[in-house]
Amino acid sequence: MKFIFILFLLFFACNGKENLSTNVFRYNEHKNIGSLDPAFAKDNADIWAVNQLFNGLVQMDEHLNVQPCIAKQWQISQDALTYTFSLRNDVFFHKHDLFGKNATRTVKASDFEYSFNRLLDKQIASPGSWVLNKVESFHAINDTLFQITLKQPFPAFLGLLTMKYCSVVPKEIVSHYKSEFRSHPIGTGPFKFKRWEENIKLVFRKNNHYFETDETGQKLPYLEAVAITFLPDKQSEFLQFAQGNLDYVSGLDASYKDEILTAKGELREQYANKVNMLRGPYLNTEYLAFYMDSNVPEIQSALLRKAVNLGFDRKKMMIYLRNGIGIPAYGGFIPKGLPGFNESIGFTYQPETSKQLIEQFKAETGIKNPEITITTTSNYLSFCEFIQRELQKSGLIVHIDVIPAATLKDAKANGKLDLFRASWVADYPDAENYLSLYYSKNFAPNGPNYTHFKNEQFDLWYEQSFTETNTLKRENLYTKMDSLVMSKTPIVPLFYDEVVRFTRQNVEGLGINPINLLDLKYVKKN
Repeated sequence: MKFIFILFLLFFACNGKENLSTNVFRYNEHKNIGSLDPAFAKDNADIWAVNQLFNGLVQMDEHLNVQPCIAKQWQISQDALTYTFSLRNDVFFHKHDLFGKNATRTVKASDFEYSFNRLLDKQIASPGSWVLNKVESFHAINDTLFQITLKQPFPAFLGLLTMKYCSVVPKEIVSHYKSEFRSHPIGTGPFKFKRWEENIKLVFRKNNHYFETDETGQKLPYLEAVAITFLPDKQSEFLQFAQGNLDYVSGLDASYKDEILTAKGELREQYANKVNMLRGPYLNTEYLAFYMDSNVPEIQSALLRKAVNLGFDRKKMMIYLRNGIGIPAYGGFIPKGLPGFNESIGFTYQPETSKQLIEQFKAETGIKNPEITITTTSNYLSFCEFIQRELQKSGLIVHIDVIPAATLKDAKANGKLDLFRASWVADYPDAENYLSLYYSKNFAPNGPNYTHFKNEQFDLWYEQSFTETNTLKRENLYTKMDSLVMSKTPIVPLFYDEVVRFTRQNVEGLGINPINLLDLKYVKKN
């Protein structure tokens, strides 16, 4: 009888584990997560994880509209300088013994005051401190009112506040763990931290005290847990997904794109009944960048830079290298989907004109065999080789230098590369975020202007856009700035990216958004 009772317990124990495992969302992060502290949520890997654990005043929906979060409402003064946020009184930090034995506590406006001050603390050295550059002051009026005053009007400010840098953190927990808060995070999010074996596995569990509900009033999240693995190889990641060991894969990697998609960008037959594909615009521009302070004649020449822009077929490149995923960049630097985008200000494929410009460059400079070197990472080698073959038909010798991503990042920031492949993903959905790369006061390494592009008219328009309160006029300014940049050719736009997500068919509610934020609070597994 005792033996039967033990078997009975084991049966239900195993069943319980099985039920939990079927309600765990599993994904792989091939780039290691550096920190779970929102003050350091700079890369997608960190942002996705931090988004499950923390909340801010406001949040972005899938249509890029700013929505309430911990702030249930807000008011903006007539001069557009003062923002007053009214906070919910039912938001709790995750349980921790520092709040009392297995206890929690309510979020107050003073927590945001502490979190913002911490973001600005030079000893913390958060890469997100720039988010508050336009802020004059901020303070807690009382427990539920938080006020921010700007130095000057900035139409995209609420969008900035949706960034994970602006998440609220509890002072007593951060003070206790100090720098180790990165691996002992306590937030307010739909999931709470459970376990982290760095570079092996990261586990979050459901936060049963989460404040948000769905449209029927059911408490979020639906999932019991989130499990993240760290396979560095994308091909191995896809193999795990195909075998059913992962629920989700993001992006279309060269190692498996032909395996899963047809040339038309549709799921192949063997996956059509097992996999869902989600596809939508992504606020990311992929491009080549010229370093305008280079001493190399080919880089200095507007003729040759224009020849590069005209010398390859972007549409053909997308079909053959990306199975049609992505939008050929015939416009400027602002990607399709953002106000200010104009598809007529860029360059189309004109091989004969490209040849003529290169011949003109030869005649004017006396350089018989002009050549350039594109520096890239291995992930984008195929794109650079495509451009190399196309441009050599126009009479331009193209070399390709493949270096590690970390090396490229450092070299482009310090002006050591004459021509390099890069991408710019929007931090917030406003074209100003893209145009900041061409403002002369943002020269790298102190800002994102990696090309060292400088133009007085551009700078005037850029500064004017901050004070322009008329939406249509501001969008027109954005287009004029983008057109000016393209006329000076410091860059070669390649394509505007699309978000592509693959899930197992038992996954519901994942959704998709143009900033590719992973939001798991509405996800269900059947």
